[in-house]
Parts: sequence; structure tokens; C-alpha cells
Amino acid sequence: MKKFLFFIITVVAFLIVSGCQSSDSSQQDGEENTDSLSPLEETSKVIIAEDGSASGAGFYIAKDKGYFEEYNIEVEFATFGNSDEMLPAVAAGEVDVAGGISSASFFNSIAQGIDVRFIADKGHNNDGSSYFTFVVRDDLKNEMTDYPDVKGKKIAVSTENGVDHYIYNEMLKHAGVSTDEVEFVLMSDFSNMMAAMGNKQIDLALQIEPLITQGENQDIHQRFLDATDYAPEAQIAMVLGSPKFLTERRDVAVRFMAAYLRGVRDYHDIFMKEVDDEGEVVSIMANHTALKDEELWTEVGVTGLNPNGYIFEEDVENQYQFYQENGAIQGELDFDKIIDMSLVEEALDLIGTYEE
Repeated sequence: MKKFLFFIITVVAFLIVSGCQSSDSSQQDGEENTDSLSPLEETSKVIIAEDGSASGAGFYIAKDKGYFEEYNIEVEFATFGNSDEMLPAVAAGEVDVAGGISSASFFNSIAQGIDVRFIADKGHNNDGSSYFTFVVRDDLKNEMTDYPDVKGKKIAVSTENGVDHYIYNEMLKHAGVSTDEVEFVLMSDFSNMMAAMGNKQIDLALQIEPLITQGENQDIHQRFLDATDYAPEAQIAMVLGSPKFLTERRDVAVRFMAAYLRGVRDYHDIFMKEVDDEGEVVSIMANHTALKDEELWTEVGVTGLNPNGYIFEEDVENQYQFYQENGAIQGELDFDKIIDMSLVEEALDLIGTYEE
């Protein structure tokens, strides 16, 4: 009898260990285990505030490849004129998910009672091929070869006390050049920056794709080194979530995040790992964004998106402190409350961690 019991215990222990090893192997390989995430019993609509920016790739791919539909989620895209209109709609639960770009006015809205959460990454620069970086006028490219060369130059930036201004300031610190030794030119329209370059009104500009690549192809400007040299973890945009969506509709929110991350992973596979999908993802991006030229998608520096969803939390706080030091912030923020990675973590438990 004792031998029989020992045999049973041994078999059970073996099965438990084997199961754990199989699970660990699946996580290490980055394989998605979506079997445990069943579809919703009834179709649920999720409203996303998105304006066709390239950083919305995870939304577009998940929609067009049917990942949302697999979980019985119907997504609807809504557009707003500006964040002043969008943020209250997110806080009220009229919009479930949105994209937010760091700025003093953005943080001030939250400090004054607009209740939203930062729930996932929606845009950062990729090492060595930033989609948001400085360009130098083409006729100056030979004399502007290193950061200290910016001294005495006219530099265009699209926003004051926004993430653009923060990156500009980080570049100057890296260059060892003070703000008094350059001319800050506020120019809100990126297209106008290209025209100003052509007219030799400015020397450098903090420019964005696809205008970076288009300007290079037209010999208007050239990349000036790369923003990841001095701001390697700049959090440019975040996915925002309505508190109502995260609490009252948690079962929907978890599935939404799982689908979103699956879309981001497809994007990452194509643009970071150069996996061949016969152009499906590029076609989706061209369909949903202003960059319609599919061939140009192979040239541009694309938006970085974390396939595991996490944001650079420390950098978000550093940006806030920069705005605060400039006197542009009214009120204090509780980042432990505002930054909420619990939805990402819950989704990762279900679909597995992406391994590079």
C-alpha cells in the first residue's frame, strides 16, 4: 500500500512540474496563450479617440486583423479637435480609450480634476532611428556635425512646455549649450518648418516623420544625429483609459488590452524584426494614417511601441518636473494613481510576455 501511494504521489508531482515547465517555456518563447481569455458573452463597444496618427498602430492592426472581434469587442474611432475636448470625454466615460501627448496643459487638466489613467505606451523613439528628432538645414549639414555646433543657431520647436520643449532642453544639456546661446523659434506647424528651412529662416528643427524622410529626399534638411543620444526613454505619447472603463467594464478592458498588445506585437515584428507578412501591416498603416505611400513606410523612422505595453514612468515624471520648473504647472499630481499598469499586467498574464 505504501509503495502504491508513493507511486501516485510521484506521478502527480511529475505532472505538476511538467505543466509548470511547459507554461514557463511558452512565456519565454513569447507565444500568446489566448485560450484562457474567452470572448465576451455579448458584443461590447469600445470608443477610441484617435486621429489617424502612426502611434495608433496597435488599434488599427488589432481592428483590421480581427483581434478585437475575437473577444467580441466592437471598436469605434472618434475624433476631437483638441485635448481640451477629448480629456473630459475620457474622464466622463463617453470615450473609453484615447491617446495623450505630454504637455504642461495636459498635466494641468488632470491636476484640476480631469480623471484619466495612463495605461500603456503609445509612442517613444527607437534607438538610432527616431521618428521625432532634430533635422539640420541641408546647406549646413557639413558644418553641423556634433551637438556643440548648435550654439548660436535658430532652432524651431512646435510646442512650448510640451514634450517637444522637453526634448529640446535635453539636447541642449547634452550639447553643453545654454538656452541663452541659441534662439528658440516657436513654430506650431511641422510643414511650416520645412518651408522655413527652404527659406533659410531657421537652422534646425525638431521634426516628425514622415516629414523627416520627405525633407531628406527633397534635400531640404538632413537628420541631425538622433534624439535617443540624449533622451533615450522619452515618453512621447501614452494610451489613456477612462476610470469607468477600467473598473466598471474591467472584463472588456482586459480583452481590449490583450487585443491592443497583439496588434502592437505584429507592428513590432514587421518594423523592428523585419518579419515578412507580405505587406499586410504596412497596408493597414497606409489605410489608417496620412502616410499613404506604402514604399515610404520602409524608409521612415517609425514610432516605437512597447510590445509589452509598459511606459517609461520615470521619464513621464521628469517631463512634469521640467514643466513645473518652468512655472507652467498649477497643482500637484499623484503619479502612483495616474500611471496604472495593472491592465497591461493582467493582459500579459493571459497572453504571455513578448521576448525580443
